[in-house]
Amino acid sequence: MEPIETTAKQNFFARLWSNIKFSFKRLRERIKSAAMTVVHGSVATKMSVCFMGLGQIMRKQFVKGILYALLEVLFILFMVFFGGTYLFKFLFSGHLGTVQETEQVWDDALNQYVSVPGENSMFILLYGVVSLVVLVLFVIAWAMNVKGSVNNDRLIAAGKPVNTFKQDCALYINRKFYVTLLLLPLIGLTVFTVMPLVFMILIAFTNYDYQHLPPSKLFDWVGFSNFANLFSLADGTGFAKVFLLILAWTIIWAFVATFSNYFLGIIVAKVINRPRTKFKKLWRTLLVIPIAIPQFITLLMMSKILDGDGILNKIIGTTIYWLADTRYLSLLPRITIILVNMWIGIPFTMLMVTGILMNIPQDMLEAAKLDGANSWQLFWKIEMPYIFHVTTPYLITQFVGNINNFNIIWLLTGGGPADSIHYGVGNSKSTDLLVTWLYRMTTDTNVQYAMASVIGIAVFVICGLVSLITYNRSKAVTQEEEYQ
Repeated sequence: MEPIETTAKQNFFARLWSNIKFSFKRLRERIKSAAMTVVHGSVATKMSVCFMGLGQIMRKQFVKGILYALLEVLFILFMVFFGGTYLFKFLFSGHLGTVQETEQVWDDALNQYVSVPGENSMFILLYGVVSLVVLVLFVIAWAMNVKGSVNNDRLIAAGKPVNTFKQDCALYINRKFYVTLLLLPLIGLTVFTVMPLVFMILIAFTNYDYQHLPPSKLFDWVGFSNFANLFSLADGTGFAKVFLLILAWTIIWAFVATFSNYFLGIIVAKVINRPRTKFKKLWRTLLVIPIAIPQFITLLMMSKILDGDGILNKIIGTTIYWLADTRYLSLLPRITIILVNMWIGIPFTMLMVTGILMNIPQDMLEAAKLDGANSWQLFWKIEMPYIFHVTTPYLITQFVGNINNFNIIWLLTGGGPADSIHYGVGNSKSTDLLVTWLYRMTTDTNVQYAMASVIGIAVFVICGLVSLITYNRSKAVTQEEEYQ
């Protein structure tokens, strides 16, 4: 018999693939339907395909038609005088510039070398992305223009009047006010999230590093070679080995840091909430102090306490390098980091679980007691499933957050100590997570922006897959009705 977990995974990926195919099929059908509608539409609709706003103007929607026409004119001017050049170099030239800033070119007319304005690979890539986004937005506006003309055809065919500009404004102020409210956030999302994200992903397919820094140097497309360097153990740079070591430590750190805080926080909450425990408010207050103090202050203080010449070694009379010992793959610094993280993280779980315990239906607990259940059975069979169901999204968030937990690593050890395994490979150090390694690769000497972008993509894929698969297979989704 096939294992249940394997079947669940197959069902999940089967549903995902089915949804993707259905989405593409629906998109293809909608495009085909729209094309047929335009072909069989009125003259105004057909004219609006080539000349934006003309369909509206022919239906006496002058303000809307003029706005669409003005938008088309501005787009053409933008592409002719600015965006078109960068878009061509970005999409079709196959390179990101050929003339360096200081390059001399032979001029046959003058019979001598002359200086020519150099190209900047960064500008070509950046403005190419901007121009591409502008093109996509223009296509959306063009489709709205055609759709508006088609809707006018339908209104006229039904014997109804075409909406005036004033009526359209009233529609978006009243019934469709949500569109008006979401317009500004959508623009902000596109400008400050989508475009930078696309730009940084494209950097991963270039050779942008300290040897190719614009404007004095050009960088260019290299395809998937950066990904090959990252995952190929045969590569002489050692990137693959160090990447796998840091990836393994990142996953181990995220798992241990998440579940140690989670289960110990539950135990602390149970102990404090026992009827026999005295001074409950005092214990909660003491445990909340690490939360009340800003985290960076706590971490900087702990880094000084745990230093080789720190207070802890002075008190116990030793010279233990709690955060700088490189023996056994820097085992001691890694354990120390996990213990400090417990000091900071357990109070969060304790407070959250305290509130959950107070909301568990008391009739369930009383019924179990009448059936002879002891304290351990009450906790394991009733309280723990309830807590786990409610906190599953929190666990996923914490796990992903710990994968990207920059503060605790950087403020305690700075990613160090440096050892012989990591030395010289992407500026890496022994306690680096992927996110701190990525940061160091873009800020230290010998910067390697392209490889940092590849690592950023790897982090995104890991976090996305873990979140998607774990949440969809959790009881918070599959058995939601049981806890309502």
